[in-house]
Amino acid sequence: MSLIKSISGIRGTIGGAPGEGLSPLDVVKFTAAYAKFIAANTPVASRTIVVGRDARLSGAMVDKLVVGTLMGMGFDVVNIGLASTPTTEIAVTSEGACGGIILTASHNPKQWNALKLLNHKGEFLNAAEGAEVLRLAAADDYTFAEVDNLGQEFVNNTYNRRHIDSVLALPLVDVDAIAKAGFTVAVDAVNSVGGVVIPQLLRALGVKNVIELNCEATGKFAHTPEPIPENLTQIADLMRSGRADVGFVVDPDVDRLAIVMENGEMFVEEYTLVAVADYVLAHTPGSTVSNLSSSRALRDVTRRHGCDYSASAVGEVNVVTEMKRTGAVIGGEGNGGVIYPELHYGRDALVGVALFLTLMAKSGKKVSELKAGYPPYAIAKHKIELTPEIDVDAILEAVKQKFAGEEITDIDGVKIDFPDKWVHLRKSNTEPIIRIYSEAATMEQADSLAEEIKAVIRSLIK
Repeated sequence: MSLIKSISGIRGTIGGAPGEGLSPLDVVKFTAAYAKFIAANTPVASRTIVVGRDARLSGAMVDKLVVGTLMGMGFDVVNIGLASTPTTEIAVTSEGACGGIILTASHNPKQWNALKLLNHKGEFLNAAEGAEVLRLAAADDYTFAEVDNLGQEFVNNTYNRRHIDSVLALPLVDVDAIAKAGFTVAVDAVNSVGGVVIPQLLRALGVKNVIELNCEATGKFAHTPEPIPENLTQIADLMRSGRADVGFVVDPDVDRLAIVMENGEMFVEEYTLVAVADYVLAHTPGSTVSNLSSSRALRDVTRRHGCDYSASAVGEVNVVTEMKRTGAVIGGEGNGGVIYPELHYGRDALVGVALFLTLMAKSGKKVSELKAGYPPYAIAKHKIELTPEIDVDAILEAVKQKFAGEEITDIDGVKIDFPDKWVHLRKSNTEPIIRIYSEAATMEQADSLAEEIKAVIRSLIK
């Protein structure tokens, strides 16, 4: 069994003894700690917390535990039921709530679940805030309300539609153009909440022909839920048959968007943000942000529009912080996460779908033709396993010194920028490994760069 406590929340496998997996006791403990933190730190007067969940099998059980615990801590709960992560984020601000909890393990397999924690802005807690919640949980430092001060639960099932309506209202979403294009769109929602909301969105956008794959929100994932090529053979085969103009794939909580081209090939997750940013920048020039492990293609496209690009540390909260600092008009992460602040500061596959379809409709191009217009890069993702006693920080510092003649960024691990390629090294927070992301013009070159860095690390260990 697995239980991972981190500053971004708590996640684990369902079952097992307390502390070994995500047991009911662990859910209650962590929820109570979060409630105490919010009570002590929120700047708003509200005593309301929003709860939403994906469709995974343990969702209903975890939902009852979380809602009951929040009520036991004296908070009212607006329970929005089956809802995406971005929908829950939007609901927090719409309700004027002091926080929110999203019950989802994102792309993890069905045996996992997690609690993702939001502040009053519907944004994830930062590192210091997350650390304080962990401290409170570890110390059992919370007190439940007396009977006259218990909270109440209010069920509100309107937020999926409200989210869709807010996307349709965005100035850069052209419903008429999409409807006139007459697209046929395939969707793979891995039998989670995306199967409810993405087909609804597409039809609201005027798409009459929607091919639904794995769109029953049963939580019985039809394939490994992470939207990467090896897991998407079913929709790729459908696209190769010529039945659809574009394929969209979302993860269980619908904050990541992968796109499949009309020929069955992957558009590549890294390019979801690149394409959407290209469209946004053409109409609203401004700066962009992605994290250090995301493709250089966003930087290139941003500069093509005469605008500025900056990079943040890995993690959505870090991307959002940098976007606010620079006033970015678009940003996100290379895992298919599009953050469009015109709506809200959170990764949102619904926004990605609507803006991408508008781009297709207005350009008149096939998806493969759009892809051909972007800088060609390939990213390789490697890791090197170390023994627990090895000082990973010392290894990264030594690598930094060895490549001191290159452009170095060390706000999150070590990133080495060469003129025509880059490599980013980060230590894992949960296991003794170094993650190595590398990008070059071809996958062979990216893999070669990663192997070169692995050899350097091994030599430093010896």
